[in-house]
Parts: sequence; C-alpha cells; structure tokens
Amino acid sequence: MSNTWPKWAGILALVFVIVLISVILALPGRSSMAAPPADTAVATASEYVVLSWNDLGMHCYNKDFADLAVLPPFNTLWAQVVKRGNPPEIITQGINVAYYFPDNTTSLGKTNFWNYDGPFETLIGAEITPDHGLTGSTLAGSMHLDNDHFVIEGIPLTEFRDSDLLNPYPYQLAQVVVTDSTSGAELTRATVVAPVSTEMHCDNCHYDGGVENIRTGKVETNILTLHDRENQDEYPSGHASLMNSRPVLCAECHSSNALGAPGVNGIPSLSNAMHEKHNGEVPNSLDGCYNCHPGPQTQCLRDTMSQSGMDCISCHGSMSQVSQNRNPWLNEPRCDTCHDDGLHNQDQALYRMSKDHGGLYCAACHDSPHAIAPSAQPNDQIKFIQLQGHSGTLQECSVCHTVAPSAAGPHGITKSGLSRDFLPAIQK
Repeated sequence: MSNTWPKWAGILALVFVIVLISVILALPGRSSMAAPPADTAVATASEYVVLSWNDLGMHCYNKDFADLAVLPPFNTLWAQVVKRGNPPEIITQGINVAYYFPDNTTSLGKTNFWNYDGPFETLIGAEITPDHGLTGSTLAGSMHLDNDHFVIEGIPLTEFRDSDLLNPYPYQLAQVVVTDSTSGAELTRATVVAPVSTEMHCDNCHYDGGVENIRTGKVETNILTLHDRENQDEYPSGHASLMNSRPVLCAECHSSNALGAPGVNGIPSLSNAMHEKHNGEVPNSLDGCYNCHPGPQTQCLRDTMSQSGMDCISCHGSMSQVSQNRNPWLNEPRCDTCHDDGLHNQDQALYRMSKDHGGLYCAACHDSPHAIAPSAQPNDQIKFIQLQGHSGTLQECSVCHTVAPSAAGPHGITKSGLSRDFLPAIQK
C-alpha cells in the first residue's frame, strides 16, 4: 500500500489541476471561443488602437459568371486609428494602414469572373486586370485616407482560402496593420472579418424542370429563358434576347445602387424587380430571405438582435414593402426607429455612415449591419477579444482612454454603469 500511495497522490493532484483550470475557464465573462492565433494578438498596452470593420454584413458574388451576373467579387474594409490618451484622439496623419489576407492571397482559380468580366468593364468604362477588383484593388495593399477614416473598396475576395479550395469559408479574416509612415514600425493591428458568399439559392426554384418546366441544363440559363419568355416584348432597344446576349449583367437594365449602375429609365431597380416578382412565391420569413440571400449555410444574419428572435422582416418589412423601396441600399432601416429614447439617434441616413462618441463610427464599436455585436459567428468576435479581452460590443473605456472618463459616454452610459451585460440593458 505504501508503495502505491505516491502514484495515486500524483494522479489525484493532476486531476485537481485539470478541474481547477476548467472551472476558471468557465467563469462568466470569458469567451468560449478559442484564443486568436498568436500572430494576431494585440498588446493591451499599445499606444495606438485600430478599430476596423466591414461596411456590410455580407458581400455576395456570383458562383458562375458565364451566363448571368448580379454582383462581382467586391469587398470593403474601413478603419479608424485612435491614439490612446486623456482624451483619446483619432489620427489620420503620420501613419500607413495596410491590409492583407493571410490565407487568401489570390482569387485566380477560385472564380471565373475574369473570364467573363466584359459587362463589368462596360459598366465602369475600364479594363479589369486579373486578380484586381472593379476599383483596381487587390487582396493586399494600403487603405486610402477618406477624411476621418481609412478605407479600401472593391477587394476581389472570394469565399475560398488558399489552404482549402473546396469548402466555402464565408467569414474570411483580414489583418489590418498600422505602421509609422516614417520609421515603418508597426503601431497596432486588428483581425477583421471580410464576409463573402456565393450562397444564392436560385436553384431552389429554377432547377431543370422547376419553374414552368424549363430545362436548359443550367440554373442561370433557365432564368434567362424564363425572363425572355415573360418580358421580351418589354425589352429596350438592342436587347432582343438575353439568351443570345450572354453573359448578361442584370444592372445593365435594372438600376443597382450597390454597383452605382443607373439602369434603363422606366425599368424597375434590380431590388424592386426581384422582391416584387418573388412576393407571394417566397415566404416572408428568414428562411424565405435565405432563398436568395446567404443563406442556410452562411447565415449572414447573425447579429445580437437575430439571436433574440428578430429576423429580416422585423427591420426591413415584408417582401411587398421592400419591393416599394424607392432607393434600395441608400434608404434602409434606422436604429433610432426602435431605439427611440433619444440616446441612439443616427446622424446620417444609414447606420454604417453614422458617427458618435468623439467622431467614431457606430460600426467601430458595434460592428457591421447584420453583424451587430455580439455576433453568433466566432470570427466576428476576434477583434473585440483582442481589444478588450472579451467578445461583444466595444465597451471597456480603457481601450482608448488612459484615464477613466467621468462624463457619460455613448448612449448615456457612465463608467460606473458599464458591465459585460450592458448591451441588453440599452436595447430595452
């Protein structure tokens, strides 16, 4: 017995340590998500902070451009750089802000966009270089200063990582790196989601033998054939047949604010036409919206409101209401419609363009539309964990302030009233 006791004592001690560690990790306020990779960690004592986000909750693009094109690969990142202090200061001079995707360095071979980019070249009036987007952007480079923030538009990002060309990965991770423009020394960085997906399920209805029993062998040509059959007598001059005009860019006739395409006068916008056509055929529910918007697998609606039971219709209204929006993309639901306490007023028509709290954009702390923190997607949480040690809306004053402010901050919140569960409190 005396010879076996030390061995059992050691085993019991090891078990005790494992249990203790498990209990500590399970304490409230700790994220269940794995820690971000070591090369994305940001020192909390840094003199600078970069707040970065994507302008939309999801960017979509066609899986196949050979016949029909709705949207090209086109992603956008924003960033604001703060010099920590008392008070903090948003800085735009003396720094460079760069971006890159560690596991997504090329889009060639991941999409056939550049084989059929003619309609988009006509739209923008310029040639598009392979592996470049409509604005000339690439998958790595410098962001441009735009008044009080840095931005890069039109990144030709796809949903496939270099390390996995078979399985879509819609929540791609970008590194946004701030350096001193003189010395080149890195000042700070952030790990930011650039969402992208091709999950548009036209095939749910337009499969071979589906709508009106059309069978051309491809979903895209089924759609074009149906469009010719139902609308050809209304086509503008020069559009005798869509099937004979492939590849077809929908925005050539149907205006699209997303692309800045004016369309043809007298023809409804792409958003109006799509929502009016499918009204009554697609359910007014999240599942109905996911027929076209990404989607059952992607689940692009992932914000805190959706987790509390709200869906697309809660903010945007029914299919019929969306079909009557006279300015899609530029006329969208406002936060202060529901949050009408006077503490959540937008200063611009769009949430993504609105600012508060020392000139910070709302999305800098709350994240992108449809991804309002805390998001259901672990990748969305990484940047918040890097900044404040836990996920959820940026709420720790010490991220930017070196001295705790005494005055009330955004939404009337004071330091004494801050807690990790403050977000539900201000949503009431």
